[in-house]
Amino acid sequence: MTGDVRHFPERRTIVYLPPGYEKHPNRKYPVLYLQDGQNVFDGETSFIRGQEWFVDETAEWMIRTGQIEPLIVAAVYNAGEKRIDEYTPTVDDGIQRGGKADEYLQFLINGIKPFIDSEFRTRRSAINTGIGGSSLGGLLSLYAGLKYPNTFGKLAVMSPSLWWDREMMLRRIEEAAGRLPQRIWLDIGTAEGNEILEKVRRLRDVFAEAGQAFHYEEAHGAGHNELAWAQRVGPMLKYLFPNRSVYAR
Repeated sequence: MTGDVRHFPERRTIVYLPPGYEKHPNRKYPVLYLQDGQNVFDGETSFIRGQEWFVDETAEWMIRTGQIEPLIVAAVYNAGEKRIDEYTPTVDDGIQRGGKADEYLQFLINGIKPFIDSEFRTRRSAINTGIGGSSLGGLLSLYAGLKYPNTFGKLAVMSPSLWWDREMMLRRIEEAAGRLPQRIWLDIGTAEGNEILEKVRRLRDVFAEAGQAFHYEEAHGAGHNELAWAQRVGPMLKYLFPNRSVYAR
């Protein structure tokens, strides 16, 4: 791991603090909450050993070189076998699983977020609070933005599992006329499968037609895995947390 990374096992959370955090006691920071926390900072705990997102290394370098604003990253571990249930807002009749996303998001909003806000110097408004994830974590992040816009103002939606429950999230976004109040990063790898790619392109088109504030990234040849998502962490951070202030390195 790189930089100031702190573990809170009782909260299922690992927290990255930006360089200079201890030297600037009056400064407050935006927060990005990432799902599948096992994969975010440490290859030893990742789903596939050695394959991590390198968020700490990437954020540390980008902050020090002035490419993004300093931020806190809270990586929340998934619940193992219950991951599918926690990250999905409805039950998928095809596999008879899912539907616990609201319970999980209440745990995040009323448990994890207040803990982070009390332990660290955070900017607590929605515009300074992001949520992100990949695959089902991307689906969850999109749902969180739709359901809790007053909490999450930035969304990192990476390779979202839009196939879930007969494309229920696509239908909900279309019903909402595609316009969400958040700033959204949306991406997909071209090697993730034509059906998955087509669904994400549909979401892109809905956003574009609605005038959504978003960036779409289509990574040529990228698959559905941690190494592919790690390659897109830097651009995602730069879009969602651009450096708008002078930062003393």
